[in-house]
Amino acid sequence: MLVSDQTVFAGLTGDQVDIIEPATGKTLGRTRLASAEDVAAAVTRSVAAQPEWADTAPAERAEILLRAAQLIHDHEDEFVRWGIRECGAIAGKTAHEVHSSRGELIAAAALAAEPYGQLLPSAGRMSYGRRIPFGAVGVIAPWNFPLVLSMRAVAPALALGNSVLLKPDHQTPVYGGALIARLFEEAGLPAGLLEVLPGKADAGQALVADPRVPMISFTGSTRAGKIVAATAAEHVKKVSLELGGNNAVIVLADADLDAASSVGAWGSFLHQGQICLTTGRHLVHRKVADEYLDRLAARAAKLKVGDPAEADTQIGPIINATQLAGVDRIVQSSAAAGAAIRAGGTYEDLFYAPTVLAGVTPEMPAFTDEIFGPVAPVTVFDSEDEAVALANATAYGLTASVITAEPFRGWKLAERLRAGMVHVNDTTVNDDPTAPFGGVGASGNGGRYGGQANWEEFTQWQWVTVRDTPPAYPF
Repeated sequence: MLVSDQTVFAGLTGDQVDIIEPATGKTLGRTRLASAEDVAAAVTRSVAAQPEWADTAPAERAEILLRAAQLIHDHEDEFVRWGIRECGAIAGKTAHEVHSSRGELIAAAALAAEPYGQLLPSAGRMSYGRRIPFGAVGVIAPWNFPLVLSMRAVAPALALGNSVLLKPDHQTPVYGGALIARLFEEAGLPAGLLEVLPGKADAGQALVADPRVPMISFTGSTRAGKIVAATAAEHVKKVSLELGGNNAVIVLADADLDAASSVGAWGSFLHQGQICLTTGRHLVHRKVADEYLDRLAARAAKLKVGDPAEADTQIGPIINATQLAGVDRIVQSSAAAGAAIRAGGTYEDLFYAPTVLAGVTPEMPAFTDEIFGPVAPVTVFDSEDEAVALANATAYGLTASVITAEPFRGWKLAERLRAGMVHVNDTTVNDDPTAPFGGVGASGNGGRYGGQANWEEFTQWQWVTVRDTPPAYPF
């Protein structure tokens, strides 16, 4: 066992709060939250520990990450249990997240052994550019996929010689924080290199504002991301933002509708739609829209809603009452504006029924807003040009997908979509540790996680020249 069910982070000095299981309302344990003073003290330790870590042999850094990967495998049941209980996630979602996190560790370990610079053309001197770590990197992670959305930044940042200060959401301090801290401790990571600081916005603000932390990696809502970006700009520090999405799947007239409705249902209902990659808009050709709606509504109606600790549950709870109220507001206001509820549209406690909305138009909240709930709004189009215009009619630009019997046709259409990631004949919910992950517009500032993109995110260029003797200048 890596952590107990009692109080975690007892050494912090902020408020003590209960850890609540959203499915049952039970108290799982307690945690102390990080105060601004805790953040400042952690930054001091992190900054002090980082130089020696950067000078550690790359193979030694990689070995620690690989040990962590093995430990996450060995303790998979414990990780899955906490993911189910803290996040309200079904076992399959949580197991996938644990496996993905292990993949992030393995991929990051490989980074440590890669070339980190280039020899530059020059005369009379040696000239080269090299990638060097930032120093102390701040990572702020959300509650929906707290393990992997932390690990995708923590692992490469450590692999490339940085120390890390991780602020998990206060609602998921164990799955997104304590387990990660214990994992790296067991793997042999030296003290001070990973400081975990669960907290609310005040802890995040303190981390972003600290001038000793030159780089911030933030994953969360667009609203919060703008605040983080503004604070980071005041201190002239790098910030990587991975924010919300209002992602579209385009279903062309030639699509296999059984497959397309399965892709659509998975994209909208997985983890109750509480994913930045969730399919928020279903754009369907008029010729097949009625049949697609029938199939999608039938799939929604068959999904079992309930306690995710039960093996056959497919839809768990919304994370909290405030989030649920926002989901229902969007559904009911869109229905009042003329959308038809073909399935769902109801809730009990924190459990919102998988919902399908027909007749959604671009003026309705179900089209314009990021819902972050298990809702599938369907909008009809008549031509590919109209489909592209509808898909791009959003401030967001995270991911999109196209479903068609002609992959090349789908590829050409995908090239016209304003999104950081596009998938032909697959769901919008896609990730891979080796792929450059990120969005544009209100979905992010162009930063990318994964594979070679991690070099750009977690290191910076330094130009170095060397001469035999100083040259004679005319002054």
